[in-house]
Amino acid sequence: MFYYVYILQSIKDKSFYIGYTSDLRKRLKKHNSGNNLATKPYIPYKLIFYEAFQNRIDAKNREEYLKGGYGRKTIKTLLSKFLNNT
Repeated sequence: MFYYVYILQSIKDKSFYIGYTSDLRKRLKKHNSGNNLATKPYIPYKLIFYEAFQNRIDAKNREEYLKGGYGRKTIKTLLSKFLNNT
């Protein structure tokens, strides 16, 4: 089983949401259906990045890193071409 760290971007206001899950497709559908209170006001979302891990703890640690200050810088570096074209 894989665990995925993902970044969603709101089509509505371009904001980001970072999370992790073992079922990426199902989780994206949940976000876009409004079942998540944190993301409901900003739907719809599109998936713009994900990484796969074989261990849940590694995925959780990566999610926490990406949500922090250095992680935000990492996101801007990883997705610089995408972010500059949107």
